[in-house]
Amino acid sequence: MKKRPLCILLTTLTVLHALWGCTGAPAPTAPSETVTVPPTTVPEPTETLPTETAPTGPPTTEPLPTETIPTEPPTTEPPTIPTQTIPTDPVPTEPPITEPSTPTAPAPPKYPFEGALYSRQTLETMDITLHGYGQGLAVDQRNRPHGALDAQKKWEGYDAWFIGPLDTRLYLTFDEGYENGYTPQILDTLKEKDVKAVFFVTKSYCKQNPDLIRRMIDEGHALGNHSVRHLSMPTLTIDQMADEIMGLHTYVKETFGYEMHLFRPPMGEYSQLSLAVAQNLGYKTVEWSFAYYDYDPEDQPTPAAAYDRIVGAAHSGGIFLLHAVSQTNTAILGSVIDTLRSVGYDLALFD
Repeated sequence: MKKRPLCILLTTLTVLHALWGCTGAPAPTAPSETVTVPPTTVPEPTETLPTETAPTGPPTTEPLPTETIPTEPPTTEPPTIPTQTIPTDPVPTEPPITEPSTPTAPAPPKYPFEGALYSRQTLETMDITLHGYGQGLAVDQRNRPHGALDAQKKWEGYDAWFIGPLDTRLYLTFDEGYENGYTPQILDTLKEKDVKAVFFVTKSYCKQNPDLIRRMIDEGHALGNHSVRHLSMPTLTIDQMADEIMGLHTYVKETFGYEMHLFRPPMGEYSQLSLAVAQNLGYKTVEWSFAYYDYDPEDQPTPAAAYDRIVGAAHSGGIFLLHAVSQTNTAILGSVIDTLRSVGYDLALFD
């Protein structure tokens, strides 16, 4: 069976050769070269046996069984899967449950004023209206200013003094907000004339001029409280008012061993409440029944004009306010004292 294809090939070639010759076609011309061709042996034709034709029909292909060969899993490391953070919505949290706290009691006032003339509760109901002060120019037949008399009548229940009693006494007081170089000469004159006066001082003045404060005390003058910072008292709270007074009071007592009890409110401004607070702290409020424009060092009156103004305003119970920064006041002080005494006034220490 293996030689059949070759036999078929040879038979086919023989038939083609025979057909070629019948057509009378010229035989192909061999190349001019002489090529020695080995003799070809033509095999004898073989008989082609008829083969049975298998009936046609759909082929029935039976699947061949396949053998499954088990294989071992590869021994490679499993791939590393990167970690992925998946955002999540925030979970709402309930506010912590806290036990109800006990309400914090308000801090006690710095100055409770227990046992004082006015209780704290009473003070808190008082009028805080700011009153500016000036004695005015109108006077009665004794030359006493109506402004001072009216204020004295209205506020005397708070131990406030705008004018003294109707007698021969007249009181000299000096305001000392700062030192302008004239206080030593004023003290010299008062010592020479044997006159005692009240010096209303601020805390800064005391700190900056301790020698002058000591001299005032040693020579028998009174130190008056003019507050720590020279603020308008009606604009402050109760405790702030008390701080302005007691802050200086304590400093002077601890530094100089002197206890003050006279208070002059800065700018002369006061209210019902401020007068009551000072009174609760053991102070008299001392205003004035005479003052004039003498406090500007750059705009001083002439000595003659100042002398006439002071002497011409003399009156019984007069509380005279003079500023120690005034060069004019310093120059005429001795003459003013002499004149007031000569017309019958007793220059006394307000106490």
